[in-house]
Amino acid sequence: MTIREIRQPGDHPYVFGRYHAPIAHITPGEVVALYTEDAFEGKITGPETLPSQVLGKYLNPQTGPLYIEGAEPGDTLAVEILAIEPTRDWAVSTLIPYFGGLTSTTLTRTLQDPLPERVWIYRRQPDGMWAYGDRFAVSARPFMGTIGTAPDLEALSALTPHMHGGNMDVPDVCAGNIVHLPVNVPGALFSTGDCHVAQGEGEACGVALEISGKITLRFAVLKQTPILWPRILSPQEIMTVGSARPLEDAARIALGEMVDWLTKSYRYDRWDAYQLVSQTAKLSVANLVDTYYTVVAKIDRRYSD
Repeated sequence: MTIREIRQPGDHPYVFGRYHAPIAHITPGEVVALYTEDAFEGKITGPETLPSQVLGKYLNPQTGPLYIEGAEPGDTLAVEILAIEPTRDWAVSTLIPYFGGLTSTTLTRTLQDPLPERVWIYRRQPDGMWAYGDRFAVSARPFMGTIGTAPDLEALSALTPHMHGGNMDVPDVCAGNIVHLPVNVPGALFSTGDCHVAQGEGEACGVALEISGKITLRFAVLKQTPILWPRILSPQEIMTVGSARPLEDAARIALGEMVDWLTKSYRYDRWDAYQLVSQTAKLSVANLVDTYYTVVAKIDRRYSD
Protein backbone atom coordinates (compact mmCIF):
# COMPACT_ATOMS: atom_id res chain seq x y z
CA MET A 1 0.00 0.00 0.00
CA THR A 2 1.37 3.37 -1.03
CA ILE A 3 1.11 6.01 1.69
CA ARG A 4 1.51 9.69 0.91
CA GLU A 5 3.15 11.55 3.80
CA ILE A 6 2.10 15.16 4.44
CA ARG A 7 3.66 17.66 6.82
CA GLN A 8 2.53 21.22 7.42
CA PRO A 9 4.67 23.33 5.07
CA GLY A 10 4.41 26.52 7.13
CA ASP A 11 2.59 27.79 10.17
CA HIS A 12 -0.13 25.57 11.57
CA PRO A 13 -3.63 27.08 11.43
CA TYR A 14 -5.47 27.47 14.72
CA VAL A 15 -8.93 27.71 13.14
CA PHE A 16 -11.28 25.70 10.94
CA GLY A 17 -12.41 27.84 8.03
CA ARG A 18 -12.49 28.29 4.28
CA TYR A 19 -9.88 31.05 4.29
CA HIS A 20 -6.66 28.99 4.48
CA ALA A 21 -5.22 27.67 1.21
CA PRO A 22 -5.12 23.85 1.14
CA ILE A 23 -1.72 22.27 1.73
CA ALA A 24 -2.55 19.28 -0.50
CA HIS A 25 -5.21 17.94 -2.85
CA ILE A 26 -6.33 14.40 -2.04
CA THR A 27 -8.07 11.88 -4.28
CA PRO A 28 -10.74 9.74 -2.58
CA GLY A 29 -9.28 6.31 -1.83
CA GLU A 30 -5.76 7.68 -1.50
CA VAL A 31 -4.01 6.78 1.78
CA VAL A 32 -2.30 9.71 3.49
CA ALA A 33 -0.24 10.04 6.67
CA LEU A 34 -0.45 13.42 8.39
CA TYR A 35 2.07 14.59 10.98
CA THR A 36 0.56 16.67 13.78
CA GLU A 37 1.91 18.79 16.62
CA ASP A 38 0.63 18.45 20.16
CA ALA A 39 -1.93 20.91 21.55
CA PHE A 40 0.88 23.22 22.69
CA GLU A 41 2.94 23.05 19.47
CA GLY A 42 5.66 21.29 21.43
CA LYS A 43 6.37 24.29 23.66
CA ILE A 44 5.82 22.56 27.02
CA THR A 45 8.70 20.14 27.50
CA GLY A 46 9.01 19.71 31.26
CA PRO A 47 7.75 20.74 34.70
CA GLU A 48 9.72 23.97 34.53
CA THR A 49 7.98 25.23 31.35
CA LEU A 50 4.75 26.58 32.80
CA PRO A 51 1.91 27.31 30.34
CA SER A 52 1.76 31.03 31.20
CA GLN A 53 5.44 31.37 30.34
CA VAL A 54 5.51 29.69 26.94
CA LEU A 55 2.02 29.58 25.42
CA GLY A 56 0.41 32.21 23.25
CA LYS A 57 -3.31 32.94 22.94
CA TYR A 58 -4.20 29.85 20.91
CA LEU A 59 -4.16 26.07 21.35
CA ASN A 60 -4.53 23.04 19.08
CA PRO A 61 -2.45 23.68 15.94
CA GLN A 62 -3.97 21.84 12.99
CA THR A 63 -2.42 20.01 10.07
CA GLY A 64 -4.31 21.06 6.96
CA PRO A 65 -6.52 21.93 5.37
CA LEU A 66 -6.67 19.16 2.79
CA TYR A 67 -8.77 19.63 -0.34
CA ILE A 68 -10.66 16.40 -1.04
CA GLU A 69 -11.34 16.10 -4.76
CA GLY A 70 -15.02 15.77 -5.65
CA ALA A 71 -16.35 16.85 -2.26
CA GLU A 72 -19.15 19.41 -2.59
CA PRO A 73 -21.58 21.03 -0.16
CA GLY A 74 -24.31 18.55 0.68
CA ASP A 75 -21.95 15.56 0.59
CA THR A 76 -20.55 13.68 3.57
CA LEU A 77 -16.80 13.15 4.03
CA ALA A 78 -16.03 9.65 5.38
CA VAL A 79 -12.64 9.60 7.12
CA GLU A 80 -11.33 6.09 7.76
CA ILE A 81 -8.67 6.11 10.50
CA LEU A 82 -6.15 3.39 9.68
CA ALA A 83 -3.55 4.13 12.36
CA ILE A 84 -2.52 6.69 14.97
CA GLU A 85 1.11 6.59 16.13
CA PRO A 86 2.83 8.82 18.71
CA THR A 87 5.97 10.35 17.25
CA ARG A 88 7.83 10.78 20.55
CA ASP A 89 8.19 8.80 23.77
CA TRP A 90 6.71 11.36 26.18
CA ALA A 91 3.35 13.09 26.62
CA VAL A 92 2.36 16.16 28.60
CA SER A 93 -0.63 17.22 30.67
CA THR A 94 -1.09 20.46 32.58
CA LEU A 95 -3.25 22.64 34.75
CA ILE A 96 -3.87 25.97 33.01
CA PRO A 97 -5.26 28.95 34.95
CA TYR A 98 -8.97 29.51 34.34
CA PHE A 99 -9.32 26.41 32.18
CA GLY A 100 -10.85 23.03 32.96
CA GLY A 101 -13.95 21.39 34.35
CA LEU A 102 -13.46 22.02 38.07
CA THR A 103 -12.42 25.65 38.14
CA SER A 104 -13.64 29.11 37.26
CA THR A 105 -13.29 29.84 33.53
CA THR A 106 -13.89 32.75 31.19
CA LEU A 107 -17.26 31.19 30.27
CA THR A 108 -18.21 30.06 33.80
CA ARG A 109 -17.23 33.10 35.79
CA THR A 110 -16.77 33.02 39.57
CA LEU A 111 -14.57 34.93 42.01
CA GLN A 112 -12.41 31.98 42.99
CA ASP A 113 -8.66 32.07 42.46
CA PRO A 114 -7.23 30.11 39.52
CA LEU A 115 -5.87 26.63 40.01
CA PRO A 116 -2.07 26.48 40.33
CA GLU A 117 -0.11 25.84 37.16
CA ARG A 118 1.40 22.38 37.05
CA VAL A 119 2.92 20.15 34.39
CA TRP A 120 2.94 16.33 34.25
CA ILE A 121 5.31 14.49 31.90
CA TYR A 122 4.43 10.87 31.08
CA ARG A 123 7.04 8.50 29.65
CA ARG A 124 6.38 5.50 27.44
CA GLN A 125 7.40 2.28 29.16
CA PRO A 126 8.70 -0.96 27.60
CA ASP A 127 5.34 -2.61 28.33
CA GLY A 128 3.47 0.11 26.39
CA MET A 129 2.10 1.89 29.45
CA TRP A 130 2.63 5.65 29.92
CA ALA A 131 3.96 6.45 33.39
CA TYR A 132 4.10 9.59 35.46
CA GLY A 133 7.32 8.87 37.34
CA ASP A 134 6.71 6.04 39.79
CA ARG A 135 3.34 7.45 40.87
CA PHE A 136 0.96 5.86 38.36
CA ALA A 137 0.70 4.71 34.74
CA VAL A 138 -2.11 4.64 32.18
CA SER A 139 -2.82 2.47 29.15
CA ALA A 140 -2.33 3.94 25.70
CA ARG A 141 -5.57 4.68 23.85
CA PRO A 142 -4.49 7.00 21.03
CA PHE A 143 -7.09 9.20 19.34
CA MET A 144 -7.40 12.59 17.65
CA GLY A 145 -8.86 15.28 19.87
CA THR A 146 -9.56 17.62 16.96
CA ILE A 147 -10.86 16.62 13.53
CA GLY A 148 -13.18 18.42 11.16
CA THR A 149 -14.09 20.20 7.96
CA ALA A 150 -14.46 23.91 7.25
CA PRO A 151 -17.71 25.62 8.25
CA ASP A 152 -19.62 27.36 5.48
CA LEU A 153 -18.91 30.99 6.39
CA GLU A 154 -17.35 31.63 9.78
CA ALA A 155 -13.91 30.58 10.98
CA LEU A 156 -14.06 28.68 14.27
CA SER A 157 -11.24 28.30 16.78
CA ALA A 158 -9.52 24.92 16.87
CA LEU A 159 -10.51 24.84 20.55
CA THR A 160 -14.21 24.78 19.57
CA PRO A 161 -16.32 21.70 18.77
CA HIS A 162 -19.47 22.26 16.72
CA MET A 163 -21.37 20.99 13.68
CA HIS A 164 -18.19 20.79 11.57
CA GLY A 165 -16.46 18.53 14.13
CA GLY A 166 -13.51 20.41 15.59
CA ASN A 167 -12.23 19.92 19.12
CA MET A 168 -14.71 17.21 20.14
CA ASP A 169 -12.19 15.23 22.23
CA VAL A 170 -14.07 11.99 21.50
CA PRO A 171 -11.94 8.91 22.29
CA ASP A 172 -13.81 6.99 19.59
CA VAL A 173 -11.99 9.05 16.93
CA CYS A 174 -9.43 6.27 16.91
CA ALA A 175 -7.85 3.69 14.63
CA GLY A 176 -10.35 1.21 13.23
CA ASN A 177 -13.26 3.66 13.16
CA ILE A 178 -14.75 5.87 10.43
CA VAL A 179 -15.71 9.48 11.12
CA HIS A 180 -18.44 11.11 9.01
CA LEU A 181 -18.21 14.90 8.67
CA PRO A 182 -20.46 17.37 6.85
CA VAL A 183 -19.11 18.98 3.69
CA ASN A 184 -19.90 22.69 3.76
CA VAL A 185 -17.47 24.08 1.18
CA PRO A 186 -15.93 22.75 -2.05
CA GLY A 187 -13.17 20.28 -1.23
CA ALA A 188 -14.37 19.92 2.41
CA LEU A 189 -11.08 21.50 3.65
CA PHE A 190 -10.30 18.81 6.21
CA SER A 191 -7.90 19.34 9.12
CA THR A 192 -6.86 17.39 12.21
CA GLY A 193 -4.54 17.70 15.21
CA ASP A 194 -4.44 17.52 19.01
CA CYS A 195 -3.35 13.87 19.20
CA HIS A 196 -3.93 12.23 22.59
CA VAL A 197 -2.22 9.14 23.98
CA ALA A 198 -5.08 8.76 26.45
CA GLN A 199 -7.90 10.71 28.06
CA GLY A 200 -10.68 9.99 30.50
CA GLU A 201 -14.27 10.70 29.48
CA GLY A 202 -14.95 14.39 30.01
CA GLU A 203 -11.27 15.49 29.90
CA ALA A 204 -11.82 16.85 33.42
CA CYS A 205 -8.80 19.17 33.75
CA GLY A 206 -9.06 20.25 30.11
CA VAL A 207 -5.78 18.63 29.06
CA ALA A 208 -5.33 15.00 28.02
CA LEU A 209 -2.01 13.20 27.52
CA GLU A 210 -0.95 15.51 24.69
CA ILE A 211 1.51 14.31 22.10
CA SER A 212 2.70 14.83 18.55
CA GLY A 213 1.46 12.14 16.22
CA LYS A 214 1.21 10.52 12.81
CA ILE A 215 -2.32 9.69 11.66
CA THR A 216 -2.92 7.50 8.62
CA LEU A 217 -6.23 8.10 6.83
CA ARG A 218 -8.28 7.14 3.79
CA PHE A 219 -11.08 9.38 2.55
CA ALA A 220 -14.34 8.67 0.75
CA VAL A 221 -16.99 11.11 -0.44
CA LEU A 222 -20.60 10.09 0.09
CA LYS A 223 -22.42 12.05 -2.58
CA GLN A 224 -25.64 13.91 -1.83
CA THR A 225 -25.97 12.47 1.67
CA PRO A 226 -25.98 15.59 3.86
CA ILE A 227 -25.56 15.37 7.62
CA LEU A 228 -25.81 18.14 10.19
CA TRP A 229 -23.44 16.80 12.89
CA PRO A 230 -20.51 14.37 12.99
CA ARG A 231 -21.07 10.63 13.14
CA ILE A 232 -18.74 7.76 13.99
CA LEU A 233 -18.89 4.10 12.96
CA SER A 234 -16.97 1.40 14.80
CA PRO A 235 -17.17 -2.36 14.18
CA GLN A 236 -19.50 -2.59 17.21
CA GLU A 237 -21.48 0.68 17.32
CA ILE A 238 -22.86 3.64 15.41
CA MET A 239 -22.46 7.01 17.13
CA THR A 240 -23.73 10.55 16.83
CA VAL A 241 -22.04 13.60 18.31
CA GLY A 242 -23.54 16.83 19.66
CA SER A 243 -21.71 19.88 21.01
CA ALA A 244 -23.46 22.68 22.88
CA ARG A 245 -23.93 24.42 26.21
CA PRO A 246 -25.59 23.54 28.52
CA LEU A 247 -24.54 19.88 28.62
CA GLU A 248 -28.10 18.59 28.30
CA ASP A 249 -28.46 20.35 24.95
CA ALA A 250 -25.39 18.50 23.66
CA ALA A 251 -27.05 15.26 24.78
CA ARG A 252 -30.32 16.22 23.06
CA ILE A 253 -28.46 16.89 19.80
CA ALA A 254 -26.68 13.52 19.95
CA LEU A 255 -29.88 11.62 20.75
CA GLY A 256 -31.96 13.50 18.18
CA GLU A 257 -29.33 12.90 15.50
CA MET A 258 -29.41 9.17 16.30
CA VAL A 259 -33.20 9.10 15.87
CA ASP A 260 -32.89 10.91 12.54
CA TRP A 261 -30.12 8.58 11.33
CA LEU A 262 -32.14 5.47 12.13
CA THR A 263 -35.20 6.96 10.47
CA LYS A 264 -33.56 8.18 7.26
CA SER A 265 -30.89 5.53 6.67
CA TYR A 266 -32.22 2.37 8.30
CA ARG A 267 -35.97 2.66 7.60
CA TYR A 268 -37.20 2.84 11.14
CA ASP A 269 -40.50 4.51 11.89
CA ARG A 270 -39.62 7.78 13.66
CA TRP A 271 -41.27 6.81 16.94
CA ASP A 272 -39.90 3.26 16.81
CA ALA A 273 -36.45 4.82 16.41
CA TYR A 274 -37.08 7.06 19.41
CA GLN A 275 -38.15 4.03 21.42
CA LEU A 276 -35.10 2.02 20.36
CA VAL A 277 -32.77 4.87 21.28
CA SER A 278 -34.55 5.29 24.61
CA GLN A 279 -34.01 1.65 25.54
CA THR A 280 -30.56 0.90 24.12
CA ALA A 281 -28.50 4.08 23.67
CA LYS A 282 -25.40 4.78 25.73
CA LEU A 283 -24.27 8.34 26.37
CA SER A 284 -20.69 9.42 27.05
CA VAL A 285 -19.39 12.88 27.86
CA ALA A 286 -16.39 13.50 25.62
CA ASN A 287 -15.57 16.93 27.01
CA LEU A 288 -17.07 19.31 29.55
CA VAL A 289 -14.29 21.88 29.36
CA ASP A 290 -14.31 23.46 25.90
CA THR A 291 -16.22 26.40 24.48
CA TYR A 292 -19.02 23.88 23.85
CA TYR A 293 -19.46 20.57 25.67
CA THR A 294 -19.57 17.34 23.64
CA VAL A 295 -21.76 14.28 24.17
CA VAL A 296 -21.76 11.04 22.14
CA ALA A 297 -24.80 8.76 21.70
CA LYS A 298 -24.05 5.11 20.85
CA ILE A 299 -26.16 2.12 19.89
CA ASP A 300 -25.18 -1.41 18.95
CA ARG A 301 -24.43 -1.77 15.27
CA ARG A 302 -26.76 -4.76 14.94
CA TYR A 303 -29.68 -2.33 14.98
CA SER A 304 -28.36 -0.77 11.75
CA ASP A 305 -28.15 -4.07 9.83
